[in-house]
Amino acid sequence: MLVVIDYDAGNLRSVVRAIEHVGGTPVVTADPRVLARATAVVLPGVGSAQQSMGKLIELGMDDAIRSVTERGVPFLGVCMGLQLLLEHSEEGGPDGTKCLGILPGTVRRFPDGPKVPHMGWNTVEWRRPSKVFEGIGNCRHFYFVHSYYAAPPDDVVCGITDYAVPFCAAVAHRNIVATQFHPEKSAEDGLRIYANFLKVAGVCS
Repeated sequence: MLVVIDYDAGNLRSVVRAIEHVGGTPVVTADPRVLARATAVVLPGVGSAQQSMGKLIELGMDDAIRSVTERGVPFLGVCMGLQLLLEHSEEGGPDGTKCLGILPGTVRRFPDGPKVPHMGWNTVEWRRPSKVFEGIGNCRHFYFVHSYYAAPPDDVVCGITDYAVPFCAAVAHRNIVATQFHPEKSAEDGLRIYANFLKVAGVCS
């Protein structure tokens, strides 16, 4: 069962449509009991870290997400769905926001200089292989919308993009893959990521 987590994320419907387009049959849920039965999980997300974490905690999804990732369930995070995997975000008041802590690292705001948010198409340079990104050439364009970026350890970084600073555009670590960009808004290469994830997770229809 492929589960897409519903916590009022603005890109939920576009993620679901992309998955359906490549042959998936996602179950959309805000119920941690349903998530516990998942054989693959997608965590979408746009907005602020503070509000997103608050909603996950309110629903009881925070512990449920930690549990499924610890069990090795294939997991795909998108945009905020990447940032929330880290330990802490600078977004959300003077103390920032405590995140899920599934991956080490901090979410940082872009430095002053370029226009923020980083919005539009930019290239991704792949640093190491992942089956979820198979068949996608180097320095292909993907669609970004964000003011903060994930800064995890180098050994989980799979793709890099440059906007004022080089930053992590994608991670791959064991059963977890996540992107800062939006595959559902990134044309054929983005759809290929969803198709590859379904194949890797064994949930193709």
